[in-house]
Amino acid sequence: MNATVERVKRAMLGMQRQSWEQGVAAQAFIESGYVEDAVLLAHDSVVRQDETGRLGVINNERAVTDAAANGEPVLFAYKQTGDVKYKEAAEQMANYLLNVAPRTENGALSHVNHQSQVWVDSFYMAPPFLASAGHFEEAVAQVERFRELMLITEKGMHAHIWDDGEKKFHRADCWGVGNGWAAAGMARVIRTLPESMNADKERIIGYVRDLLEVCMRYQREDGLFHDVLDNPETFVETNAAQMFAYTIYTGVKEGWLDERYLANANRMRSAANAKVDEQGFVTGVCGSPMFDRSGTATEGQAFFILMEAVAF
Repeated sequence: MNATVERVKRAMLGMQRQSWEQGVAAQAFIESGYVEDAVLLAHDSVVRQDETGRLGVINNERAVTDAAANGEPVLFAYKQTGDVKYKEAAEQMANYLLNVAPRTENGALSHVNHQSQVWVDSFYMAPPFLASAGHFEEAVAQVERFRELMLITEKGMHAHIWDDGEKKFHRADCWGVGNGWAAAGMARVIRTLPESMNADKERIIGYVRDLLEVCMRYQREDGLFHDVLDNPETFVETNAAQMFAYTIYTGVKEGWLDERYLANANRMRSAANAKVDEQGFVTGVCGSPMFDRSGTATEGQAFFILMEAVAF
């Protein structure tokens, strides 16, 4: 692994993080070949599994789907170690999503447990795990339900937050990282669906292609995007580029995305590499803890590693 990735990895390990951050960090380790590190992160997500089945929970976490980002690493840890505790933990996480978690009127998983809201982040958190756990139909159903609520048809991009109680967007902004979560999450579902579900796979591939086609219109000359994709008054942000690059490299490698997108991805990758400082922090990402300004964040580190793992 190259020296830059090692620096980014080390900086990420020094970060305090919430459930989804633990999950995406472990996913980055899996895809980049850091097997032992991935198992170590999966272990602690099980240590912090709560009574509902949510993995990696800290304090009074209200998020419903975020914890499921740990599901794939926990399944990976079971395959690596044979330790049944990981299998049981993954089953409890799946049971929570399937049978316990609150849902909206159309059956979409709510992103939080105290309000009936869907956040675009959930595209990445829940469906890929459901697919990896063998709940293929539910994974596809959740993609469809999220898209039904979140897609702004006239823009071809997703809003950030839908309030199902009020039947309107709580935040209608086309957040760059949010659309990155959607693109990367659907790419992970596409990867996992069996051949018997090729029709569903092709439909979701179409969703990703359509989304990328629109989002690429907002790529800046420097390879990056604004925090709100179609609002140039918002700050220039790094992680959306990494997320879109990860999606593009994945799609091209797996044969479902045209190679013409590689030019965009290569510009994103070059820009992101230039944002890594001497300490290994990927700078200029939508920053922790409030994600309302430029800074650093675990997912910014993780998606650099994910991008580099699939780049060619």
